[in-house]
Amino acid sequence: MERKGSSLDRLKISKFKLDALLDITLSINANLPTEDLLAKYESILRYELGIGKILIFKHGYKWECILNAGFPKHLEKTIDVEEMLSDFRDISIVKKELGFEGVDIIVPVYNNMVPLAYVFIGDIDEEEEGMSPVLKHLNFIQTISSIIIVAIENIRLFNESLLQEALKKEMELAARMQTALIPREDQLPSKGKIIVNGFYFPYTEVGGDYYDCISLSDSITGFCIADVSGKGISAAILMSNFQASFRALFTYDIPLESLVRKLNTIIVRNAAGEKFITFFVARYDHKTRLLEYVNAAHNPPVFYDTVTKGTHHLLASCIGVGMLDEIPSIAKRTIKVENYSKIVCYTDGLSELRGDDGIEIGTTLIIKHISNTVPVKNNIKKMIGELGIPDNNSGIFDDVSVIAADLR
Repeated sequence: MERKGSSLDRLKISKFKLDALLDITLSINANLPTEDLLAKYESILRYELGIGKILIFKHGYKWECILNAGFPKHLEKTIDVEEMLSDFRDISIVKKELGFEGVDIIVPVYNNMVPLAYVFIGDIDEEEEGMSPVLKHLNFIQTISSIIIVAIENIRLFNESLLQEALKKEMELAARMQTALIPREDQLPSKGKIIVNGFYFPYTEVGGDYYDCISLSDSITGFCIADVSGKGISAAILMSNFQASFRALFTYDIPLESLVRKLNTIIVRNAAGEKFITFFVARYDHKTRLLEYVNAAHNPPVFYDTVTKGTHHLLASCIGVGMLDEIPSIAKRTIKVENYSKIVCYTDGLSELRGDDGIEIGTTLIIKHISNTVPVKNNIKKMIGELGIPDNNSGIFDDVSVIAADLR
């Protein structure tokens, strides 16, 4: 006949286990932090069940030790989880020859067939009369370990989702910053001797392109296009700083060489050598019909004379802004606009697109579409449509920006 004391002991243990599970569950529901959950877990196993040592390796971004209670510190560094534990799928009594110092039992914790954690248990009292407490309570240890590990993983995923949401908001803010740099269509000259149009498609939320057009006097209009190396928030902030500096410095009479040198100083200071900007800037005086420009390592704009039908590229005349502390030499160039002409400035997101033959289109399509007397706005619209930007071109890999002008 079973002794009455034995039944009472089992009842007492069962009640303890239920109370412990309830306490852990309430703690999880109360959104206690990971440290508090692990402290409760350690207290239950070590001080209530008499387990001497506990160590937990958990996988988050990588495998790491999240609890070491009683094991030597160096054990954490000597165990390669991927290499040494991948074969442990069930509760296992550890043989000494496996080299897990002081470890008696390994309890794997899986979720959807994926290992989340491995619990190491040590210091089994084999001298104690009867069965060791570890062996008697293995199922309970596995259950409470699974509950704790899954809860900690959920905390990590929740915090990660909060971080992703915060990053998303930052990216949205940066995208608004970037878009704000680009002038709206109604802000560009739409009549008179110079008519300007633009197209802007950021490949990601935050692009690195910028173009602008400024009326500098009754007869002089300035315009530019730029592309910052790299992408993301830092690129958007740098370009925002560049735009503010450009607009503050660009006047009807500042030598373009001086403008580029001043911008270079600013970008070198702010980018600390980590980024640079390719930049094309031009100034057109419709009274003198002179177009002067500097190309700082940017893609050569295309210039087309509708009368002579001549086409040429406005090649780079110096290095990019921010590439070096000082730009060695800058060559300003000037074109006399004798007839109704067009100029198309673009970023490499356009010129490096590949055609059906797999070859970069370069300026082939630009020249094809502007070689007529149709306003350049119509030319660009037709070209963008032919390229299927933004919805029907799977080859897009970068921001696509264009600023184009009719010069009369």
